[in-house]
Amino acid sequence: MTQPQETIEVWSLEGRFQHLLHSPRGEVEGAMIDVDGVPAQFTFGKNDERAARAFEALRPGQALVVEGTVAPAPRHGEAAHEVYALERLVSTDGAPAAPDEAVRRAQGRVARIHHARHGEPNGVVLDSGDFVHMRPDGFAALPLQTGDAVEASGPARPLRGAAGHVIDARTVNGQTLPTKTHG
Repeated sequence: MTQPQETIEVWSLEGRFQHLLHSPRGEVEGAMIDVDGVPAQFTFGKNDERAARAFEALRPGQALVVEGTVAPAPRHGEAAHEVYALERLVSTDGAPAAPDEAVRRAQGRVARIHHARHGEPNGVVLDSGDFVHMRPDGFAALPLQTGDAVEASGPARPLRGAAGHVIDARTVNGQTLPTKTHG
C-alpha cells in the first residue's frame, strides 16, 4: 500500500537585496529582500555556512532571484511579512549564482600587489580591502600597478582577518582571465 506524499511548493521571488538578519549570537541566519515594495524574509537552516557566505557577499540593492518554501506560521502572533525557508540563491544581478560562492563585483584602486606562497604576483588588493585573485597567469596577462583602477567580478567569499572579500576573478577591467588552476 502506497502512502500519499506531501507536495512542497517552492516559490521563486525576484527582488532586491536589503540586508542580512543575525541571530543573538551574531551569526547570519537570514536575509531580507524587497519584491516590488513588499518585504520578504528568507531564513537559512542552522549551520548553513554556504547560504551565509553567499548572502554576506551581496550589497544592498543588488537584483536577486531567490527560491524558498513558505515557513510555518510563528507560534506567537503573526509575522510582519512573508517568511520563506531558503532553498537556494538562483541569481545575482542576472548572473547565475555559483553553487558554493556568490558572484561579487569589486572596484577600486590597487593599494598593493599580492603574491602567492612561492613569491609570484597573483593578484591585487584594492583600496576597498578586497583581494582580487587573478592567479599568476592572469596577473601576467594584465599587469596592474599601484594606483590603477580595477573593476573585477567572480566567485567571492569573505577574507578571514580582514574586512574585504577574496574575489576569484573571472573578469578584470572587462577582460576575461585565463582559467589555469595554479597560484
